[in-house]
Amino acid sequence: MSVTILVPTLDEEKALPALIERLAALEPAPSEVLLVDGGSADGTIALAESMGWRILETQAGRAIQINSGVKEARGDIVCILHADTLPPADMIAVIERTLADRRIALASFTPLIRGPQRTRWGTTLHNWAKTWYAPLLTRPHLFLRGVRLLFGDHAMFFRRDDFLAVGGCTSGDAVMEEADLCVKFAALGRVKMVPRFVETSDRRIAAWGVLKANWIYFKVGMLWAFGLRHRMAKHYPHIR
Repeated sequence: MSVTILVPTLDEEKALPALIERLAALEPAPSEVLLVDGGSADGTIALAESMGWRILETQAGRAIQINSGVKEARGDIVCILHADTLPPADMIAVIERTLADRRIALASFTPLIRGPQRTRWGTTLHNWAKTWYAPLLTRPHLFLRGVRLLFGDHAMFFRRDDFLAVGGCTSGDAVMEEADLCVKFAALGRVKMVPRFVETSDRRIAAWGVLKANWIYFKVGMLWAFGLRHRMAKHYPHIR
């Protein structure tokens, strides 16, 4: 199976060097790295071009960027990797091994939230737990049918044809675009979080503080749960 790593970006010049270094060390390598940019005004695109990555420029908005990128992807499997998330060296092997099981429709890694100074164990544990408690509390009927909520910092992956078949992300979503996708994929098979870490930046926690960050994560999730998706982006400030 061929794997496309799809990186949606908007002004990620600061985060990209670490990701570039990590992707260059992947063994085996992905079939391609596709950067889908939403209008960066910094050096994001120049950095990606210097590495020979494919570039797709589109309208800003993660759902729009992901939908556009998956349509253009050349791989049989697509992994959505945020610019501030660093995968393990055997990422491609883990993806291929996981999706070799046809019962699994959508999967992800387990995020470990880490910054230059510390690992955020409390928020890491909360993020792990909400994969289960969020659908249990907000969509119990779907939880019983196997819905689990994965999020952008999980490095989600799936078969490209399945993504297109379920209609992709809800196009207007700037945040929580993964939630509807989990519900859609659960109709095709299992939604699974693989017990392998990816390291994701703590930049939002560093900017907001631990309590405020976890409150924002919870609040945005509840807005999605109660159908107030038009208010989600306003409560999730842009941090770079």
